[in-house]
Amino acid sequence: MADSVAEKSNLRWWVLATVIFGTFLGRLDQTVVNLALPKIISDFGITVSSAAWISTAYILANAVFVPVWGKLGDTAGRKRIYIIGFVGFIIASGLCALAWSLPSMIVFRVIQGFAVSADYPTAMAIIAVTFTEAKERAQALGIWSGAFAVASVFGPLIGGPLIDHFSWRSVFLINIPLGLIGLVLAMAVIHESVGAKRSVRFDWLGSGLLGAALFTLTLVLDQGQTWGWSSWASIVCYIGTVVFFTAFYVVERRTAEPVIDFKFFKIGPFVNTLLNNFIIFMGLIGAIFLIPIFAETFLGYNATQTGYLFIPLAFALMVGAQLGGRMIGKMKPGIVIFLSTFGAGLGMLWLAAIDPRSTATQISIPLAFMAFSLGFGMAQRTNLIAALVPREEIGEASAILALVRNVSGAFGVAVFSTVLANAIKGSARAIAENSTLHATNPEAMRQFVGLIMLKAQVTGYATVFETAASIVFIGSFLALLIRVPKERLVGEHVVIAD
Repeated sequence: MADSVAEKSNLRWWVLATVIFGTFLGRLDQTVVNLALPKIISDFGITVSSAAWISTAYILANAVFVPVWGKLGDTAGRKRIYIIGFVGFIIASGLCALAWSLPSMIVFRVIQGFAVSADYPTAMAIIAVTFTEAKERAQALGIWSGAFAVASVFGPLIGGPLIDHFSWRSVFLINIPLGLIGLVLAMAVIHESVGAKRSVRFDWLGSGLLGAALFTLTLVLDQGQTWGWSSWASIVCYIGTVVFFTAFYVVERRTAEPVIDFKFFKIGPFVNTLLNNFIIFMGLIGAIFLIPIFAETFLGYNATQTGYLFIPLAFALMVGAQLGGRMIGKMKPGIVIFLSTFGAGLGMLWLAAIDPRSTATQISIPLAFMAFSLGFGMAQRTNLIAALVPREEIGEASAILALVRNVSGAFGVAVFSTVLANAIKGSARAIAENSTLHATNPEAMRQFVGLIMLKAQVTGYATVFETAASIVFIGSFLALLIRVPKERLVGEHVVIAD
């Protein structure tokens, strides 16, 4: 009997390790491909703006299909959907490695993003139904969420050496053996589960409308900086987003088994937790997006050296997630999330001090501090989403969480890229108006302009991190609004109610 209990205990940790591996692999691919774009551009003979669609295609497919997979996992079986997604990811990775032109690469990246989007909502639901003991479940969700964030910073570390020593195709080929390992593990250790309210019909109309709304929203966030935020293309996307979301809302209110159940948004703590997730991931992904650009532009780092900057961040995030997980049941979630978010804001403000004279340590320490703070509240953020809904609807709830984090990342990149561009222009103009050159030769003029632009760019990065910190600080105080009344707690999750 004791051996059976021990075996069951070990098996659930194998389940956790399996879904962490799958989540890590899928999210890693989202960041590592960006490093390979320069060589893809060279091989395909395309422009930088055209190459951006290689990333955009993946982001769009990933965002559009997350809610669909979440609902399908609850109705058709979470293990089944998880494995289908894994198989699709392996096949799509092989196709991407064989791509011979930009159109072929875009098609294969859409398939890859479509497959990867099955992972997040089904993985969270699998963990929630595997760990039946409340405190262990919360800790497991926290560890898994930490791995999700760590993957987004490991792209430069793993992808840099692959690209520097092999071809860009290696970042796709490496997914095949690793994917097969993850697939075998999933088939061996994960048990099938479905929601108690298993539906015989699937809401294809609602899914289509939601997909169209997310497509136009993500598209304008990704391409708005290139098009111009007031361009006709952007305006069409704004209108499309509003129209499709409105139609989706009307349809879902009349559907018996909606893709996204709007009753979740009547739960105050659920909405406040989603809002905090949006703000913190917007800041995190926006900062991670800019640091490699800064390091390679001003410090002269290559892809591998840039990756080293993120090693302390990765470890700090996991340590913070572990410590924060231990706070579940000991401290009110709103307080933990407040401390986590406020600390992340301090880390971003710290990053505003970096300049071209900064050492690797002077960049890594603020990043690690930010990551530790973020990780400290990770378990609470994820556990609350699972704790506030019935267990049979965890897949849908986790899909909403994944959707919020995906869209927040797109918002972070779009907003901070725009802030950076505007700050550089404004700073260059202000510096030029208050500077005087006491020389007339061309070389002196060239150096004069170069120094103005250097100062303007450094000031622009500082403005971005100060702006990000301000947004995150506001988010930290909003976290204090997360109050969990006892009647809202469903299932066996450990949460201190107000």
